[in-house]
Amino acid sequence: MSGENTGFVPNPSAWTQPPPLVRHAYGLVVRDHGLGTAFGLLMQSVPYALARFGILMAWSVACIIWIVVAFGGAAWLSIHVAQAFGVVWLIACVVGIGWFWGAVLRYALHLLACGHVAVLTELITRGQVGNGNESMLAYGKGVVTRRFGEVNVLFGMNMLVRGILNAFHNTLDWIDQMIPIPGLESLSNLVTIVLRSATRYLDKVILSYNIARGEGDPWAGAREGLVYYAQNARPILMTSAWIVVQEKLLTFVLWLLLLAPAGLVTVMLPHAVRQSGGVVTVLIAILLAGTLRSAFIKPLFLIMMMVRFHALAENQPINQEWDARLASVSDTFSSLGAGPVMPGTRRFWPGRP
Repeated sequence: MSGENTGFVPNPSAWTQPPPLVRHAYGLVVRDHGLGTAFGLLMQSVPYALARFGILMAWSVACIIWIVVAFGGAAWLSIHVAQAFGVVWLIACVVGIGWFWGAVLRYALHLLACGHVAVLTELITRGQVGNGNESMLAYGKGVVTRRFGEVNVLFGMNMLVRGILNAFHNTLDWIDQMIPIPGLESLSNLVTIVLRSATRYLDKVILSYNIARGEGDPWAGAREGLVYYAQNARPILMTSAWIVVQEKLLTFVLWLLLLAPAGLVTVMLPHAVRQSGGVVTVLIAILLAGTLRSAFIKPLFLIMMMVRFHALAENQPINQEWDARLASVSDTFSSLGAGPVMPGTRRFWPGRP
């Protein structure tokens, strides 16, 4: 029995005793992480995509009104009062909208995304949501309410996770080999940037992992999720690379298609705003493309990452050497599993009382 834990490193690991080799016990109904499967799951959970689209569309309309107020007000003040007043007005509008995005809208979208992740986790692991009699929105709301402390921690944990992953990626010596063509070092660096940008999905993947295994401690769940990510870095990053490329291409195509409708909207705006020329049209097209991307494209690729992670980690023993390696490259990771336990939860290791 003792031979099972020969790879356990007590320091700097936050675990106080060797945990079981397999840290979870849940089944999977979906293992294929292909685009077609992800689209099917998105359609099964379409109420969340539509809710997100509705919120973001309302936000887009508000932003168009903001463009009129910001640019139109700045132009009027510059002409009728003084150019300095116009600049101050524009800066004030930019700061105000930035605060609203960071403090209100991002948080509301985070709560909605967490509900969506709860529903998707049920579909991936059980093939249905709840007992089948509850609406998806109601089920997701219930999960978010019960795990409200964890959801709030996750909102602030995103930057911590990204910092740990960036430190980990810097230790990988095979990323440059993804484009094994001599003389393309700059392109290789671009690939590294693309792979890092794909990690923005991982905080939601970690929430899905916690929900699937019944873990109520987000800190411990994040630590385990990151170790499983490190163990499976190559296949996950290869999937992530394709996800990022496809996402960028689809977003660019959307932006091109929306330039014409954006031009029509610009024509209907006040003359003071139209004086900005094509800038306003481009901004409106970007705004509309961003709305569709956030509502439908990003959830599609989040599903692909979730399924890929769960399929790779299924029945996989956790490797203590990776835990120690992550702790050695990131001080943040060293203390991640020792974070505060949320009210109403307890430290839970399978096989321990």
